[in-house]
Amino acid sequence: MARNLDLTSLRAFVAVAECGGVTRAAGVLNLTQSAVSMQIKRLEEAMGRAFFLRGGRKLTLTGEGEQVLSYARRMLALNDELVARLGDESCVGELALGVPDDIVYPHIPGVLKRLAREFPRTRVSLQSGYTKVLREGYERGEFDVILTTEDKPDATAEVLSECDLVWIGAVGGLAWQQRPLRLAFEEHCLFRPLALAALDRAGIAWEMASSGRNCEVMAATAAADLAVTARLRWAVPQGCAIVEGGNSLPPIGRIRIAMYTRSGAGPVAEALAAQLRCAYGELPALAAQ
Repeated sequence: MARNLDLTSLRAFVAVAECGGVTRAAGVLNLTQSAVSMQIKRLEEAMGRAFFLRGGRKLTLTGEGEQVLSYARRMLALNDELVARLGDESCVGELALGVPDDIVYPHIPGVLKRLAREFPRTRVSLQSGYTKVLREGYERGEFDVILTTEDKPDATAEVLSECDLVWIGAVGGLAWQQRPLRLAFEEHCLFRPLALAALDRAGIAWEMASSGRNCEVMAATAAADLAVTARLRWAVPQGCAIVEGGNSLPPIGRIRIAMYTRSGAGPVAEALAAQLRCAYGELPALAAQ
């Protein structure tokens, strides 16, 4: 007789493969780690194969595991398509997500891809911008879920993680040694007043070399060794590096990544929040590396 594979086990397998571990997959699936591990064990026993190389913090697929992943994705896609076509009408429509520019990568593409697979009839509209602008839009009802980078989030926010703010400049650059220190910050960047206050407390003279409303321009100015700026430790732009100048530049402080979710936004918003909680809850470990 033909054997029937359990779709729940396949879904757990795909989540672990995509997240790189049981802990993050459990957060995405809203299950306990032991429940996810049991589903993986059940699938491997049913097939008589081991699909992961177990060693270190991240699980790696075996050759057979990679084959299973391809089939599992297609099987789940068909299942979800059928359920969505005949299923819950509350999962039809549009969801608005706001994320600051500097934390869109690397997590948001994967989060949206998984959400689209689970809720194919919901269109997610992603917008990026300054935290201040996103907060104002959220208050006006323009967003269902937003992420923010703030030193002091509102009491209604869920703080997902904290990360150091660091000085960045060109790889091998010398701009950080100049006095007055030349800076590149957007006009409305939350990091700007924090960095300036840190310099003032340290008695370091500074001047604004570049300003405006485009974070990429500020990063390019820093990468050209014309100035320094500040970023989250794990979000250093291409062409830049953390300034390792000992005590030459003062510590700026820590920033909290917070999430605001509109009450009663529905099951898709709740699923999105779970995905974001899982993805950005891993940042303290990343920042410490």
